[in-house]
Amino acid sequence: MVTGHDDLWAGMGWDGWEDHIGVRRRLERGADPEAWSGGRPLHRAAAFGSPEVVTELARRVADVDAPENGTTALWEAVLYDRPDNARALAAAGADPWRPVLAGWSPGRLSLAGPAPDLFAVPDTERGPSGAERGLSAAERTAVREARRLAAALDGIHYEGTGLACVAGIDAEEAVRRLAAAPAGPEEVAELLEEPWAYDPDESLRIVGVTTVPGGCIVTQPWGYTPAGQDVLTRLSTGTVCYGLYANPKSGNQGSIVRDGTVEGSDLHPGGGPDLDDTPGDVLTAYLYRHSPVAYACAFAGLRPADARAVVGNPDLWVELPRRDPRGH
Repeated sequence: MVTGHDDLWAGMGWDGWEDHIGVRRRLERGADPEAWSGGRPLHRAAAFGSPEVVTELARRVADVDAPENGTTALWEAVLYDRPDNARALAAAGADPWRPVLAGWSPGRLSLAGPAPDLFAVPDTERGPSGAERGLSAAERTAVREARRLAAALDGIHYEGTGLACVAGIDAEEAVRRLAAAPAGPEEVAELLEEPWAYDPDESLRIVGVTTVPGGCIVTQPWGYTPAGQDVLTRLSTGTVCYGLYANPKSGNQGSIVRDGTVEGSDLHPGGGPDLDDTPGDVLTAYLYRHSPVAYACAFAGLRPADARAVVGNPDLWVELPRRDPRGH
């Protein structure tokens, strides 16, 4: 049900949360500082607005740390890399060290981000082992690897690409598990030059496979085959795979297959932490937010030195046997 207070937020777009004068005018006319379109205005401003709007809303709400879908406005400011908004919220009384997801607080999360000095770390703030202030040694290592991997994959065009990131096996073993045969060089050259002119029944059977530190990557820059259940199931015997299809129409689609069993499907890699994530998952999702390819690699423990395994010239171009690549 839409109330009169809600009506006063009508027409509010995402960029409107940066307009301090406009937001204040709505509030003075009676707009509810606690509710907007099923959510909380302070959360929207924390993620998309200006520090002036955040301060305006923070002084009008009953609880600056009131949750929306399990997270606080300060968590959103940290998650969306809005340090000025985070400082405004802390100045208004938000608690940086209040646990939000899987024991992670906004303050601890910020230590893994681009502004690790955002909040002073109290002596009482300890890592999971209880022996270290702030991030643990393992978490700091994960942060360094995330920065390296993000730089290695920076700027790649991956829309329409299908990937299988496979832990613990090399390209040759992946080819064996897929019962694939070498693809003809001329056929591959023609396909790379104009993939959309090719018969899909043929082009979807050709994939690239590359050994990288930690395992291997199976790629198809023009289709979904590597992320299909049949391929992932065959590759995952005794290990784990993360499949990613960068669907041009519906966005990034992820799946997890471990030792032939599907553990997750219709996932959204690069989308940030979820409420049911483990502590390790929260950190990984935060570090690789907006970087789905890097997330898929990191999930499988892969450490490619560059983007060649994803969009470049792979170690091997191979042709899969004639079967439904989606496993249906």
